[in-house]
Amino acid sequence: MLSLKEKIGQMMMVGFDGTTAPPHILQWLAAGRIGGVYLFARNIESPAQVKQLLDSCHAAAKYPILVGIDQEGGIVARLRDGFAESPGAMALAATGDLQLAEDIAAMMGRELTALGINWNFAPVADIAHNADNPSVGTRAVGADSQQVSDFVAAQIRGFQRVGVAATVKHFPGLGNTVIDTHDALAKVSGPLDYLYQTDLVPFRRAVKEGAACVMTTHVMFKQLDSHRPTTLSPAVVNGLLRRQLEYDGAICTDCMEMKAITDGWGAGESAVLAVLAGVDMPLFSHTRPRQEAAYHALLQAVESGRIPIERIDQSVARIQTLKRRFALNNRPPLNIVHSEAHQALAQKAARAGTALLKAGTSFPIASDATRISLIEFSTQIISDAIEAGSDFSQYLLGRIPSAACHIINPASPAPNTDELVGEADIAIVATRNAHLLPAQAGLAQSIIDRAPTSILVCLRNPYDAALLFGADAVICTHGDSRPSLKAAVDALCGDFTPTGELTVEVNGF
Repeated sequence: MLSLKEKIGQMMMVGFDGTTAPPHILQWLAAGRIGGVYLFARNIESPAQVKQLLDSCHAAAKYPILVGIDQEGGIVARLRDGFAESPGAMALAATGDLQLAEDIAAMMGRELTALGINWNFAPVADIAHNADNPSVGTRAVGADSQQVSDFVAAQIRGFQRVGVAATVKHFPGLGNTVIDTHDALAKVSGPLDYLYQTDLVPFRRAVKEGAACVMTTHVMFKQLDSHRPTTLSPAVVNGLLRRQLEYDGAICTDCMEMKAITDGWGAGESAVLAVLAGVDMPLFSHTRPRQEAAYHALLQAVESGRIPIERIDQSVARIQTLKRRFALNNRPPLNIVHSEAHQALAQKAARAGTALLKAGTSFPIASDATRISLIEFSTQIISDAIEAGSDFSQYLLGRIPSAACHIINPASPAPNTDELVGEADIAIVATRNAHLLPAQAGLAQSIIDRAPTSILVCLRNPYDAALLFGADAVICTHGDSRPSLKAAVDALCGDFTPTGELTVEVNGF
């Protein structure tokens, strides 16, 4: 029989710094003060290190725990070096192959369970409504609600058939705002017909598919609740998700330390409001003082009668069901992580998800071509996403050693266009979200205008293809995970002809 302190503890899922578990985390696990932990890139060094870290957490825990992570694939993945990277949601949808998407999710899930992780904050069920959205992009399947539903369902099946709890996010939909909730509270006003007709469709499908968990967003939908964002809103969590969609599984929040929440509510009060709204697990990702404040505020709220004990018991029951359903009883061996079979499957998906929007005389690049200049833009626009480096350039140099490669850092002064193109016969322009970055778009266009022949490679959102004109050939990778970067180079060199299809509208294609 759990004590009240232990019941509150079961609802607390926390993050921490470091590649070993801090003493207070192990103490909290031993006392039942937290119900689980979740990892970020700051906790990751290698498969063996992650397994050792999580083995220590499982061993210390008084009760079975949940271990979570953001492993969406594509641009948001905490496990990279030494793990099998995979293309993201839009790249998977571009393949048109639901079974392949399910198999990729199962592949990621097997690696997670080998490490001791049984809870994934994926798949993304948001609709790619708005090209200017800074948070979603290629993390979303696409713009068609039925296609999104089908691929979300496939990913749920893949994760959960190998023992990982899938978490569909960000309820009730993050795709129709231009505000990143890491930075501020996003507010959506006006009629919400689109929400019911499109955004909720994938979530309804996820409920039918048996999704283990739903994550709420911090967006405020004024017609649903004009005072509070979704995470703190009884009207949205209890009213829309629980009653209208008839979802009775576990509900967690997006990180409660995002500015969308912290700027308006303290850690303690926001945790109380979230639980009153119907949330089972408020997630505090970063700071111990806020984690402690949330725990003590929930405890005090129950003791004072503000939160009925019945509300706590409901959450604890759901969490215990989740833990039983995804107990790590049959973990695969660690050597499946980054195995050749997993890498081959990821590369197959990356190739199938690459789209060729335009093929001119320069595509593929002739085997005897020597005067080639690659201009690769390095930028980070989506919070917690991959920091774009020179992997694409390195892959190209591996195939065409004579290529002149230039990495454009947006923090540095704009280089001279003539120097970038030089005497090249072909300029490969590799953009990352140029549609959101006017300086990048301007320089990319000037390079295309200056070069005798150019090939545009859109390494993140395909919207760049509608913005930049005059390239002889245009390729979209739908994300810049390593498999997708390699697939782009393989396509440029004529190893295969891309057959991927766009899942969002790109003017002109």
